[in-house]
Amino acid sequence: MTWNPFKKESTSEQAQQPIEERTAEPTTSKGRPTPTRKQAEAENLRPLVPKDRKAETKAAKKRTRERENEQYDAMRTGDLAHMPKSERLPWRIYIRDYVDARFNVGEFFIPVAFVILILSVLVSVKWPSLSIPMLLLMYIYLVAVIADVVFMWHGLKKKLLDKFGEAAVRRGSRSGSYAWSRSIQLRRWRLPKPRHPKRGNWPK
Repeated sequence: MTWNPFKKESTSEQAQQPIEERTAEPTTSKGRPTPTRKQAEAENLRPLVPKDRKAETKAAKKRTRERENEQYDAMRTGDLAHMPKSERLPWRIYIRDYVDARFNVGEFFIPVAFVILILSVLVSVKWPSLSIPMLLLMYIYLVAVIADVVFMWHGLKKKLLDKFGEAAVRRGSRSGSYAWSRSIQLRRWRLPKPRHPKRGNWPK
């Protein structure tokens, strides 16, 4: 057969071309080759261990600090939606409202105990005999605080059981310690902030 230079290559001749030439990657409208699936997956992969651990640790601490600041501001302003999850539990909200509604004997314990200790030290220099009665007065006040906390928890526990069941008073819930620790704080220092400005607003 005579070879004709003007005749197009036959199909068999095209099949003999290298595969790389026949399967050239299509180009995008921007003139760059379209990335293959393997290349796209490689770009999306993230190393399990960051290259710069120090920078990653610093960034994680910054995110944690920002979240804690946001939660603190929410408790200070009474924004329930942005408080920590533990503070949004329904029985904890009930405990706070119950404690804030009553007059707690231990509410002034910390400042009173501090004043009595300072006075006992001062008077012991000139009147040593007065230091013992003052310390005795502080212990009497402490006993009164404990009795008031026990009385408060006795009534609150019944209400929690009736309203929320065993989950609200089980050991892991720490409802008892949560209630008494709030009851011995000054009202203006409590966090989360009381929802009502005055006492007497009992939860339903």
